[in-house]
Amino acid sequence: MASAASVTSLADEVNCPICQGTLREPVTIDCGHNFCRICLTRYLEIPSPDPEEPPTCPLCKEPFRPGSFRPNWQLASVVENIERLKLVSRLDIEEGDICPEHGEKVYFFCEDDEMQLCVVCREAWEHRAHTVRFLEDAAGPYREQIQKCLECLRKEREEIQGIQSRENRRIQVLLTQVATKKQKVISEFAHLSQFLEEQQSILLAQLERLDGDILKHRDEFDVLVTGEICRFSTLIEELEEKKERPARELLMDIRSTLIRCETRRCRKPEAVSPELGQRIRDLPQQALPLRKEMKMFLEKLCFELDYEPAHISLDPWTSHPKLLLSEDHQQARFSYKWQKSPDSPQRFDRATCVLAHGGFTGGRHTWVVSVDLAPGGSCTLGVVSKDIRRKGELRLRPEEGVWAVRLAWGFVSALGSFPTRLALEEQPQQVRVSVDYEVGWVTFANAVTQEPIYTFTASFTQKIFPFFGLWGRGSKFSLSSREGAATLP
Repeated sequence: MASAASVTSLADEVNCPICQGTLREPVTIDCGHNFCRICLTRYLEIPSPDPEEPPTCPLCKEPFRPGSFRPNWQLASVVENIERLKLVSRLDIEEGDICPEHGEKVYFFCEDDEMQLCVVCREAWEHRAHTVRFLEDAAGPYREQIQKCLECLRKEREEIQGIQSRENRRIQVLLTQVATKKQKVISEFAHLSQFLEEQQSILLAQLERLDGDILKHRDEFDVLVTGEICRFSTLIEELEEKKERPARELLMDIRSTLIRCETRRCRKPEAVSPELGQRIRDLPQQALPLRKEMKMFLEKLCFELDYEPAHISLDPWTSHPKLLLSEDHQQARFSYKWQKSPDSPQRFDRATCVLAHGGFTGGRHTWVVSVDLAPGGSCTLGVVSKDIRRKGELRLRPEEGVWAVRLAWGFVSALGSFPTRLALEEQPQQVRVSVDYEVGWVTFANAVTQEPIYTFTASFTQKIFPFFGLWGRGSKFSLSSREGAATLP
């Protein structure tokens, strides 16, 4: 009869290279490698970087035709025979359910020593003071722990599957944005001289490299996530199998198995790297070396490569009573005199702030704020989440759903988890706020000099609103969708 080790060795030879489990409904592809039918089907569902190219073998990377894989009945028969050998091997082990020391049947489990005992062992001196239970009674709590572990693992698997879906959507948004930028660059450079054609080639080459890098990151991300899902699926199958085993076999190494499952945590990767984001954000800067006489062209190109202008207005139902809004809701002025404003759940009652109408649930938007601070005054600019606190003290930090910078008399601070004073070449009078909802960027820049001020990276899950705070008698701000258009009386 085959030994357990030899059976295990044979079983390893018929494992699927994708799921690492025993082959189920084995199929063969053009290169001769074998896989589970369901594993190969799921592998083909992963989007290819080039839809025109045929898929490649997960092992040797040789291309094969998706409809060419065929059942390997001979290999399936071998797998079935190996499974029979494994079953016989397990039955042989179960027949040995006898105490090796006394030859009696095992009935008990010692909780202290994690040993299975017969009647004679139970009465032995070394176990008399220990907690000893019948096998089934001892196995019950462990079965419950296994069930809890299974629930946690399934939840983790669902979470990472959700991450995979969300990150793939973000990748698709990035690819769409890059494709749009390519078309805009081509249309603008088509009417220019040879000098501009050279600049066009440079920009397109960078976009092509960026496109390729995004696809490369997507492939790496998909491989990582697929591996995580396979590992969790294997662990779940192992626990489900162990849960159904007899009490004696279930209790073997039960604590180490539970510890291994409880400490297993999935990696939650992100498909969009900061480096890719920075490269996309830097694209408008690549046009700056063009000649001075092309200034108008450059401004148009930078605008088209950047964000769409957002035509926003202040929402009087959210405004603190100390803020005076203009009739067109494009300007706000601080006053120590409280206005007669009806109270509402939307209105800020302690923080002297106001939101814009509408908000965003997607897309890329930009607006300009002209700031005029009185001595000792300050102005806070940024975006906030929909459920931002309106009543009582408002903590201005990302953890509370606020991504903002503060312009004070003589300095500018980024309101992160801990406020950070920023080193800028000059105090901005006009600030351009840009939001990319899908990618999660909130970017601030000097609207006149184009000097970057600060960028937050977030993960938006609900509607966000432009946010404004003001302090100091005489301090005021004005809104616009583009540079130079925001004026203060």
